[in-house]
Amino acid sequence: MIPTPMAARREALSAVLAALAVAAVGPAAAQPKRPSDKAALNWPTKPLRIIVAFPAGGLTDSYARMFAEQLTAKFGQPVVVENRPGAGAIIAIDAVAKSPADGHTMLLTTSGTVWQNRVLYSKLPYNLDKDLVPAVVFPSGPLVVAVAEKVPAKNMREFIEFAKKNPTNMGTYAPGSYPQMIADQINKVEGSKIVSVHYRGEAPMWVDLASGQVQIAVGSYQSFASVQGRVRAIGVTGNYRSPKLPDLPTLAEQGVAGRLVTLEGALPLMLPAGTPEAVLQALSQAAVEGANTERAAKLRETFAIPTKPKKLADMRRDWEQDVPVWIKQAVDLGIKLD
Repeated sequence: MIPTPMAARREALSAVLAALAVAAVGPAAAQPKRPSDKAALNWPTKPLRIIVAFPAGGLTDSYARMFAEQLTAKFGQPVVVENRPGAGAIIAIDAVAKSPADGHTMLLTTSGTVWQNRVLYSKLPYNLDKDLVPAVVFPSGPLVVAVAEKVPAKNMREFIEFAKKNPTNMGTYAPGSYPQMIADQINKVEGSKIVSVHYRGEAPMWVDLASGQVQIAVGSYQSFASVQGRVRAIGVTGNYRSPKLPDLPTLAEQGVAGRLVTLEGALPLMLPAGTPEAVLQALSQAAVEGANTERAAKLRETFAIPTKPKKLADMRRDWEQDVPVWIKQAVDLGIKLD
């Protein structure tokens, strides 16, 4: 990771925030070659695809497969879930960004890959402000922070002291992801030298934590639960405790400094810019309705997620408020991935 000079970070942040002011978060008049909304009345006219930026087995994939079944039941067309992990989600994002804006190809990824990648990478094969629009944001809930069994820390403050004195690796599920940002913030504030080790998704990350190949990792409750007993939870991210681990304090409760540890990531479902508004509304409504099904309730219970997707208008309002905050965190930390 190469820290950017302060002036360059300010310039980058100013440019990004200016771009966000006209970002394609809705039916913007500036979107070129927009198909008429009338055409969406016959949508979908062929099988749908959800391209997932991570391997099978994690939270992103689980949401995609659940939503695929819901879409098939609601609209009568088969939905194929296609996993295209790698390159910090660039492969999957690029495939969707370059797809026709007819509502038949969707992306499901983590928030960081479509919020922060625009400043983490100097050059991308697409424009995250212009080429994609969100339709649904699936909540991810508090993430679990856990350490390898041999690490003596029982809480985050003890781990920070351990990391100051010992070589320490943080497992992350993708370059530039939320765990890497937490590691970099702790290094910046505390003077530790935690090294981020990137994986293609959560599953191999948790396996390596359980075997002691890395000393700490951050991820979903369900993936953590697959190795529970071989690793030790020491905190959760966000503003509230995990429903599955109610006695485990948040990082903020433990006195870990910074706005970053209070933020809650999410899993956006995105489509090519220019997708008819009626399609975005239909997808949003399908997610809101689907959230009340037994399968959705079971998924949220499994992953310890207490919240549901919001209606399109509410999601867009949150998007406009949250994205600049997340981007500023990346700019302030000076993270670069190329």
